[in-house]
Amino acid sequence: MNQYPHDTDGLRAEIAIAAARMIAEDGADYSTAKRKAARQILGTAVHGDMLPDNAQIEEEVRAYNELFLADSQPQRLLQLRQLACRLMQELERFNPYISGAVVNGTAGEHSDIHLQLFYDNPKDVEIFLLNKNVNFEVSEEQNPRPRRMEAMEVISFMWQGEGVMLSLYAQDDVRGALKAKPDGKPQRLSLAGLQALIAADGAQTTAES
Repeated sequence: MNQYPHDTDGLRAEIAIAAARMIAEDGADYSTAKRKAARQILGTAVHGDMLPDNAQIEEEVRAYNELFLADSQPQRLLQLRQLACRLMQELERFNPYISGAVVNGTAGEHSDIHLQLFYDNPKDVEIFLLNKNVNFEVSEEQNPRPRRMEAMEVISFMWQGEGVMLSLYAQDDVRGALKAKPDGKPQRLSLAGLQALIAADGAQTTAES
């Protein structure tokens, strides 16, 4: 029996720790990891209000990386950030922003590069990739913008050995996209923002040496 049968906060913490391990070691997405962790701990599905939010899991992923992957994760993160910079330069005409684990610093061995393009004609993006001889797949996801009823196109492909996902937004959506998270940290960065982040991390590493 779980040691937190009546302690909701303790249960969320335990699920977050287990989910973080799955994300860091296996590359699971947050939703799958938290629900699988809950089933492992309790032996049954858990209602959404009993599950930790993504911010809590992100902190546990960060702690896991620092504790168990300190020798490899920082270099992996830098590799993905540098690769993302080069890709964003290639896609600069489509107003790219980067989001996800590469931005928040938790990216690991199984992480993909997630870019958001704010451009009104998805077909131009597809034609650009075809002209670059990139083999890609197109899917649709629910648009996270409340005022957008249509589905959002997502383009997936491999680039220089890494998985990439391009989420295609309308150009006007970029204004709302620049809002920070509740903790004040950016949810996404422009090419210039990512370059500045890499430079700042490099300067901090040099100072700590």
